[in-house]
Amino acid sequence: MMGWLGEIFPTGRATNDPLLSFMLFYLPIMFLIVYGQKIQMWMVLNEVGRALKKFKVMRDKARNEVIDHIKGFVRPDVDLTKKVDGFLEYFTISPVDLDPSGIIRKLDHLMFVKDERMERELELLAKDADKVQLSVMENLLEVASELNYIYKVVRHYYLLGKKMANLYILLQIQMLMPIILQEAEALMGAIDGIKAMQPLGDGIGPLVVGGFMVGKEKKRLAKDTVIAEDEIKGRRVIFMKAEGPAGNVGKPGKAIRRLIDEMKVKIKLIVMIDAALKLEGEKSGEVAEGIGAAIGGIGVDKYEIEEVATEYKIPLYAIVIKESIAEAISVLRSEIAKAKDKVIEAIYRLIDEKTSKGDVVLVVGVGNTLGIGQ
Repeated sequence: MMGWLGEIFPTGRATNDPLLSFMLFYLPIMFLIVYGQKIQMWMVLNEVGRALKKFKVMRDKARNEVIDHIKGFVRPDVDLTKKVDGFLEYFTISPVDLDPSGIIRKLDHLMFVKDERMERELELLAKDADKVQLSVMENLLEVASELNYIYKVVRHYYLLGKKMANLYILLQIQMLMPIILQEAEALMGAIDGIKAMQPLGDGIGPLVVGGFMVGKEKKRLAKDTVIAEDEIKGRRVIFMKAEGPAGNVGKPGKAIRRLIDEMKVKIKLIVMIDAALKLEGEKSGEVAEGIGAAIGGIGVDKYEIEEVATEYKIPLYAIVIKESIAEAISVLRSEIAKAKDKVIEAIYRLIDEKTSKGDVVLVVGVGNTLGIGQ
């Protein structure tokens, strides 16, 4: 009747023996009170340590992929491994923000120097590579650099928590680990696509705008940024994007400022198209409309666009395509590419509803133009 317990203690004395009751019920509780945190710390260390090994494998693989890709463009006597390692450790120091006045100008200057330095060193390193191939190398280096940074940060907190026996430091990195792993795996998945010059999810904006520019005369307004014109419903429409198929994002802020200030084009409406980070539960490829400058980055271009739009009182509309952070840095997926038709419909509707015949409209496709021409 007592089942297995009755077979072990047939006389039922187990429930009447104080010492045995103590051993069965109170001793494990005392053991967990004394050693529970150490057991939990061992489990967390083990989990974070396994993830750290994955990050190291990813970092090393990305580094080797970059070296193998660049190797065909450099002289045999060049120490390519040392050069690539130097690129991966390269950093940019943010300007002082105690006095925020002029910080955008400082950021713009630092980013210009950073980009010029990277491009110049790659040109000297791979003299036989053309502009598109150099942009592929630069994109690969950015991926490898990001993976290297992720590995170093996770390793820092892992070793710090282990050294100080601080469970709470380790718990924080453990809780963020699924998100960090997802981003790292997406970066690894982007490497083959970048090498093959396939469009990324972030390139959906230039993909839409580039379709309007095919067969039209192009003009370069700013670094890696081109425009073309067409007429839609009696309006003069200027299309702008980064120059592809190289992996560029261009300088849309400076291009818009030059278009309005120097070329004296009286724009009545600006429409910006970009990928946007979706929330969990939202469907990839959903199209949403809003107000404002749809552009990411550190904020320099966004500031310049908002400034010129405010100065000349130009309505600023945004069309975004929802996608996850993993989809944004991975090869463009079909469900995101299919959103192109909905975006085009939204562009036509905004032009029709918000402007009159004879007005000038600017449509800007924002994003990385790798593998996307015009």
